[in-house]
Amino acid sequence: MLSSGFLPFVFGLVGMAVAYLVLRQLLALPAGERNLTSISDEIFLGAMTFMRRELMLLGIFCVVVFVLLFIALNWMAALAFAVGAFASAATGFLGMYAATKANVRTTTAAHTQGAAEALKAAFSGGAVMGLLVASVGLVGLGFMFMIFGLNLEAAVTIQSFGVGASAVALFFRVGGGIYTKSADVGADLVGKVEAGIPEDDPRNPGVIADLVGDNVGDTAGMGADIFESNVGSMIATIAIAATLGASAIAALGEQSALMFLPLALASAGLLCSVAGIALVRLAAAQAPAVALRVGTMGAAVLFIVVAFFVISWLGISVGVWWAVVAGSVGGIGIGLITEYYTGGRPVRHLAASGETGVATVMIAGLALGLQSVVLPIFVIAAIILIASQQAGLYGVGIAAVGMLGTVGITMAIDGFGPVADNAGGIAELGGLGKETRSITDTLDSLGNTTAAIGKGFAIGAAALAALTIIAAYIQTLIVTIPDFTLSLADPNVLMGILIGGTIPFLVASITMTAVGDAAFAMIEEIRRQFREIPGLLTGTGKPDTARCVDIAATAALKKMILPGSIAVVAPVLVGFVLGPVVLGGMLAGALVSAVLLALMMANSGGAWDNAKKYVEEGHHGGKGSETHAATVVGDTVGDPFKDTSGPSLNILIKLMAIVSLTIAPLLGNALF
Repeated sequence: MLSSGFLPFVFGLVGMAVAYLVLRQLLALPAGERNLTSISDEIFLGAMTFMRRELMLLGIFCVVVFVLLFIALNWMAALAFAVGAFASAATGFLGMYAATKANVRTTTAAHTQGAAEALKAAFSGGAVMGLLVASVGLVGLGFMFMIFGLNLEAAVTIQSFGVGASAVALFFRVGGGIYTKSADVGADLVGKVEAGIPEDDPRNPGVIADLVGDNVGDTAGMGADIFESNVGSMIATIAIAATLGASAIAALGEQSALMFLPLALASAGLLCSVAGIALVRLAAAQAPAVALRVGTMGAAVLFIVVAFFVISWLGISVGVWWAVVAGSVGGIGIGLITEYYTGGRPVRHLAASGETGVATVMIAGLALGLQSVVLPIFVIAAIILIASQQAGLYGVGIAAVGMLGTVGITMAIDGFGPVADNAGGIAELGGLGKETRSITDTLDSLGNTTAAIGKGFAIGAAALAALTIIAAYIQTLIVTIPDFTLSLADPNVLMGILIGGTIPFLVASITMTAVGDAAFAMIEEIRRQFREIPGLLTGTGKPDTARCVDIAATAALKKMILPGSIAVVAPVLVGFVLGPVVLGGMLAGALVSAVLLALMMANSGGAWDNAKKYVEEGHHGGKGSETHAATVVGDTVGDPFKDTSGPSLNILIKLMAIVSLTIAPLLGNALF
């Protein structure tokens, strides 16, 4: 049993079955009147059209990489890559499908049944994504290990699974992020600031593109991102276990059990996530924030308890369990810190700074983001310290698996946010009135906080997952090249650190520029329609929303190629030209700068967004005031920070690391 992926495969199938049942229950809910379903259909069509175009481009990329892996490595690595890419794409696509069906049902529930039922509908959309992220990874990895066996050769081969998952995740994240933020920035600046009309007003041609973007960026992109972290941490930990020395095995447990443990923990975590999702649904009658927290905390506590029995059953040292605890508790800690900086007192201070204009909003928001980096980094450092003391490098990998153990409920809560945002947009476009919009706004505001927490969690998970993969890279090279070391006294390592440290800044610049360029085209188009379509601003004309959707999609697909290529090409180029030592330094430099920059951008963007909403609730002059105008500009700048550039850095470092791990056996002749 321990020598195969049979049990994880079966648990994954069970999780997929539960996701299907949740989707069926969701689709059975009333979709509402024709005016609402027509808006929802327009969002659905726009999202599916973009995804088809994106998948066609990705298909070409994947065929090229498949052929290269087949030639450079073997057919098994090529197959693993294909399965990983397909699994990642399927997870993002199906999760987005559920979200586009949940949005109008959330609106209808808010209009006819109240807040509790609206919460259930929105959360069900997110739950489908969460369950898929957890279960498809188990099915994919379980299937691979059933074919190849759970051994060192299989662990090396299946690293290509992570390359496929990472590549798709990066393109989904970057492409979806550029799409959603170009539409959001254009719609906000021309609609709210220039024309003075409300957010999601049906007169605004960019609104549908903005709502489509919530699905392709915040749902499909986020789902593929966390899916990759989940499978990447498992793959790397299995690789570390496969290369452990005799002394480590004697201290921790049997090697076969240590290799099987990441899959066993993920299987147990899936069941705990199902329990957490059930808790949220049972507690939905309470305040929405309370219901979501009950589900999250309940699933985490249950997972920690179950993990102890799983580890004991496998005959593994209790120190490994403490590494699981460190990862799980640390993930919650990072989420709570993120919640404070994006929804607590710092946000109210940021909103107040708008009373003196845009400049002070920008200064305060950047300062908040810079400060918000400190505590999460301390938490990550503490996780590494505890986990490594208890179980060495293997413990760090298991801490990453532990942090992602309840990824099903974590992603369900994160996926709830875009659905609630879409529901509010549909309510506004459908003219359902203040009472309905009040419910959807409450859910949307909560969704902003859960999304910010999700981004913090994603960054922490990415840091640990990437660190685990880098550790597996080093262990693989030690096996291949016995005298291989990375030392700060080596100029090659320092050179690599400096090179790697620049790459996240370059990618952030490219993606920010892409959003700016695409937003410029969007702004010009919205201005043209306001100017040329008779009666558009008075409500008698009909906007050409399809044109705005096409502008956002075309820009996203063109501009996602360069950052994705950098992540794949840079490790290969550095590894084969400058050698594995320089590549090791580059990974370390990229990890540090990516995590710091991603945290700063995500938290600044989330705080600017919530500061704007705080003003819109009636504080500091409320909507239409100069303070409101200043915070709208801050939110607009923060949009690509938190939804495009920041999230792309999570996957950047993971993709660079997993590509490096995959080519590590080939780098022996590249040593300088």
